[in-house]
Amino acid sequence: MRSFTSVERRIDERAHRLLDRAPADGIRSRLLEFAVFGLKQAWACIFGAALLAVILAARLWYPDDAELARNDFLTLAAVAIQILMIATRLETARELRVIVLFHLVGTVMELFKTDVGSWTYEAEGFLRIGSVPLFSGFMYAAVGSYMVRVFRLFDLRFADYPRRWDTAILAAAIYANFFTHHYIFDARWFLLAAVVVIFGRCLMHFRVFRRQFRMPLVLAFLLVALFIWVAENIATWSGAWLYPSQLDGWHMVSLDKLVSWFLLMIISVVLVAWVYKPSPPGEDRDAGDGTTEAGESPAITAATAER
Repeated sequence: MRSFTSVERRIDERAHRLLDRAPADGIRSRLLEFAVFGLKQAWACIFGAALLAVILAARLWYPDDAELARNDFLTLAAVAIQILMIATRLETARELRVIVLFHLVGTVMELFKTDVGSWTYEAEGFLRIGSVPLFSGFMYAAVGSYMVRVFRLFDLRFADYPRRWDTAILAAAIYANFFTHHYIFDARWFLLAAVVVIFGRCLMHFRVFRRQFRMPLVLAFLLVALFIWVAENIATWSGAWLYPSQLDGWHMVSLDKLVSWFLLMIISVVLVAWVYKPSPPGEDRDAGDGTTEAGESPAITAATAER
């Protein structure tokens, strides 16, 4: 089992002192599982939640006449959040590699999409590449942070996980379509069908507190995409970026964007699989450092497995 950080270890110990006395069955047990599930999700989202809070705060309170442009402030704040995550060992160096890869993949897409007018940013600040402020890459990094953290927080296992080469080819095709659909046929519906075919049989097994649950992986993709869509509405309302239809007045992001975020989940899972090789239920998982881990329970809920 991977060692906790000092912060996570203290949280784990305190949580166990409370939760180990809880009933093992009945309605109170089910409510406890639900509460622990929510706390774990919140802990997994800590990077994205902090970044979204800064974006919202900047919309509400950042002075319009400040010498430091708001976009530059958001970039510096994002860098500070990332440094804090590493300094406190809430993210490991191995996980950081995937998060940086998310950052690079997202920035490349941002440069292209803003160039073709898919969305726009305020033209202000120095910390940008062309018309893309550097904080935009951290929004993709936040997705990566969530993915790697939720993987270990819930000790995810996968039954009937497809061959990784198949998933890599599918992810590459999805990423390419984000660019090519501006010039040739949009293949998103064929790609959606391919996702169902390739991942349709896969079941995700996860532990919350005492119980293990399972869910179709395709459904998990959809739920995460819906969550990101909600966050995207908050970010666009805050003026972090705007779609062309929002330039004359903000309105909710179209539900069509759910398809894009759903497809992005495939890319995310493939990238995370570079850190954590998907393992079937009951099998020890390679921890990436020459050891194995079984029944790992990271820290915030603190009680993913009975002692």
